[in-house]
Amino acid sequence: MKRLFTTLFTLLALSAVAQNSGGIDAAMLESIRTGYKGTAAERAVKNALATNSISSLAVNGDNLAMCDTEFKYRVKTKGITDQKSSGRCWLFTGLNVLRAKMIAQHDLKEFEFSQNYLSFYDLLEKSNLFLQGIIDTRALPLDDRKVEWLLKNPIGDGGQFTGVSNLVMKYGAVPSSAMPETYQSNNTRDMRMILSLKLREAALALREAKKSELVTLKTQALTEIYGILVKCLGVPPTEFVWTRYNSKGEKVSTQTYTPKSFYDQYVGKDLEQGYVMLMNDPTREYGKVYEIDYDRHLYDGENWLYINLPIERIKEIAIASIKDNTAMYFSCDVGKFFDRKKGVLDIANLDYASLFDTQFPMDKKQRVSTFASGSSHAMTLIAVDMDESGKTTKWMVENSWGASSGYRGNLIMTDQWFDQYMFRLVAERQYVPADVLKLLEQKPIMLPAWDPMFAPEE
Repeated sequence: MKRLFTTLFTLLALSAVAQNSGGIDAAMLESIRTGYKGTAAERAVKNALATNSISSLAVNGDNLAMCDTEFKYRVKTKGITDQKSSGRCWLFTGLNVLRAKMIAQHDLKEFEFSQNYLSFYDLLEKSNLFLQGIIDTRALPLDDRKVEWLLKNPIGDGGQFTGVSNLVMKYGAVPSSAMPETYQSNNTRDMRMILSLKLREAALALREAKKSELVTLKTQALTEIYGILVKCLGVPPTEFVWTRYNSKGEKVSTQTYTPKSFYDQYVGKDLEQGYVMLMNDPTREYGKVYEIDYDRHLYDGENWLYINLPIERIKEIAIASIKDNTAMYFSCDVGKFFDRKKGVLDIANLDYASLFDTQFPMDKKQRVSTFASGSSHAMTLIAVDMDESGKTTKWMVENSWGASSGYRGNLIMTDQWFDQYMFRLVAERQYVPADVLKLLEQKPIMLPAWDPMFAPEE
């Protein structure tokens, strides 16, 4: 009788829910409450969650052992960088790709480019990009979508590969000794806040100014921004002395360089023409070229432009590059199923489904479409492992979180994780098949700046 009454009550409650106007009324709340059974197993999980993190309780006990760390193919690299509390992963990654090439070509014992040098010009150029964007849209109302996006995103230290290519080709590069890191370059939050305030102040002035005053007002604003950057990051060198040592520690030469002459002598590659940007975005048609408006670092630079490819085509290109000892710019959704202690990205690391007695059925396309996943962090792809049949089994990236993080400063990802959470790859043209390069002849499909897939990598 009691069971019959409960069943009848539940049916009545569900009927009431079906007629609900949209809010949680008493009948719906009662239905929700009765849906939770409070079994012994559920109480045990509830008790555990009261004093432990979800991620620690979701650890898969069957996957505790460290994965195999040997790789069939691996790019030769030296040293691990550390971006500290800054959003400059894109810059560290791009320069790490160039560093590996420079060390190998010139037989260096160790080397690191100055990230601070290019950070200075990145923030100056982004300031100009914002201010000129304000000028270009000054006839639009404040609540226009593009104006609103600009004012919400005046400046940041995140970015992507076109920032590396445009900045290096315009300003060159210098060794870390020529412009070392400062506290502010390693801890950028307060500096970004100050810069954002000044840029928003300037934006209001530009929107209200006469046309004849615009260039003068923008120049004045950029001069003030330049002064703030000098105080925070130092003065970028226009000339410096650098001593080169070979891999044995023997002195090779001491010369005076400009940033441009240094880059030309030791790297010399045309970054704007020599690389192709690839994306695996299952929400959009493959085989098409896409461009993202305002997704650039210089006003007169290049927007992020990429070819959207199935994951297997991207793997094909990545393998060819790694086999030829060439590292690549790579980005992914790094926070998913991440074992920080081991430095391993594996969908078997965490078992949320068992912990909460539920399922998480969304695939990659559905996760991207619902904002559950997207590219968040850039690293340097340096290794791939394969089984006897030639199938990829795992990958490794050089990270920029210091030598003590992850696996000796690197992260290892299973092939299954790679499929689900890898998004972007930048490869040299020589490793990209002809049929893929031909796709670049298409007119790009323009996407808006606020597209969620193209938030800056940090």
